[in-house]
Amino acid sequence: MAIKIAMIGAGSIGFTRRLVRDILAVPELADTHFAFTDISERNLDMVTQLCRRDIEHSRLPARIEATTDRRAAIADADYVISTIRQGGLEAFQLDIDIPLKYGVDQCVGDTLCAGGIMYAQRTIPALLDFCRDIREVAKPDALFLNYSNPMAMNTWACNKYGRVKTIGLCHGVQGAHWQITRAIEKWAKAEGLLEPDAKLHRRDVDVIAAGINHQTWFIQVKWRGMDLTSRLYEMMSVLDPLPRTEKVRLDVLKRFGYYSTESNGHLSEYLPWYRKRPEEIPQWIDMESWIHGETGGYLRVCIEGRNWFETDFPNWMKEDPKPITAEDRSEEHGSWIIEGLETGRTYRGHFNVINQGHITNLPDGCAIEIPGYVDANGINMPVVGDLPLGCAATCAASVRVQEMGMEAAVHGDVSLLKLAMLHDPLVGAVCNPEEVWQMTDEMLVAQAQWLPQYRDEISAARKRLEEAERNGTRVKLRETRGAARVEPKTVEQMASDRAAARANAGAADKGRMTRG
Repeated sequence: MAIKIAMIGAGSIGFTRRLVRDILAVPELADTHFAFTDISERNLDMVTQLCRRDIEHSRLPARIEATTDRRAAIADADYVISTIRQGGLEAFQLDIDIPLKYGVDQCVGDTLCAGGIMYAQRTIPALLDFCRDIREVAKPDALFLNYSNPMAMNTWACNKYGRVKTIGLCHGVQGAHWQITRAIEKWAKAEGLLEPDAKLHRRDVDVIAAGINHQTWFIQVKWRGMDLTSRLYEMMSVLDPLPRTEKVRLDVLKRFGYYSTESNGHLSEYLPWYRKRPEEIPQWIDMESWIHGETGGYLRVCIEGRNWFETDFPNWMKEDPKPITAEDRSEEHGSWIIEGLETGRTYRGHFNVINQGHITNLPDGCAIEIPGYVDANGINMPVVGDLPLGCAATCAASVRVQEMGMEAAVHGDVSLLKLAMLHDPLVGAVCNPEEVWQMTDEMLVAQAQWLPQYRDEISAARKRLEEAERNGTRVKLRETRGAARVEPKTVEQMASDRAAARANAGAADKGRMTRG
């Protein structure tokens, strides 16, 4: 009997299409029933057309229904997948631009820092609504696979308050695993341990990564039985282009002794040291790609990607669809988890789950990212033990911010929200308490339409800002576009290089897929 997969936020067109193709690359899943749902009828229509063409071209029995009725999509689903961006690009713009006025310069702004915390305030109420629907109308024990950021706070809230088994999925570990593999390959050839034309696959390099989402650390790296963890800095620091593009990651690796899964731009905004002084930011980033640290870089590529895709969509429809094949399958976890559960074939990946003694020096109950195994017996997460103390200290500080941010989002607690902002590593390095209080009020007022749990608090926040203006206690705002801001390209500008524009449209769904 065919399984049913509900995809919420299916209007994330590139990502949805990729996941569908991945799932249908598994022969046993070729008859899957997909239920697409999104608040945007336009995006829903585009993604449905593209995916149906793919299915018809490959002569598969899978079918797709598309509806704006979320509850109908979830009804009788075996799996529910969320890829939503609550508030869309309008809210995302506010996540970046308002904190910048207070000196908080973010690259991505979707996980921690001021933008990520506010993103959680918008997203968690929506996810809890999804969880209610899953409990009430999905199949019993339906699994919720969450791709929506901020991953840790969302996964935490869904498991604790949504009362639905939720696994958070991210591809940061795979991408960094490939970097490590390339570094070991180069080193091994120099040492005469590999032939000059040999190629390593990441499966050849055994890793254990553990921590919290976007602050996960490679605490063990082995190749051919050799533990190379302590030698990573010497290998990674000479791997082109990392010395230019990953300055923060390499500096942290040198000082901590462990490599972070996250890109330069992401990592820089979770720590208090690299983005707190505008004049120093350029020395830690590279402008070759947004992900290396550009101010508001991910927002820019999302804007460009949206605009280009709408322009280019007719051309996508004119092209011959590519066959769905196993060779084209990406390393995104979702399809591999479903395959493992449905067929019994074992899959090992890194997943976001609730800590229940798995990482012994982080609090039980928080959301962690660790290795896991999937087969017909379910999803099984082994005990990792203690993180190295430096890594644990960084994660522990963020965990408490995540906890306060998550609880604030669930309960509409303004005081707790402000404390989460105050304790955030980068916000705390840049702002004094009054700046944090006023910044939070400004963000609440600006994003009121997406914050139903704060309905009774928004007017009070507005009054506090107005009173500060009247009595001269409004904090001084900064007139800045950021230390490294790039304006979004127009469609006309992007049209001069259509291949690059198309690649960028794919990157708007949170970066490249992970196949190396």
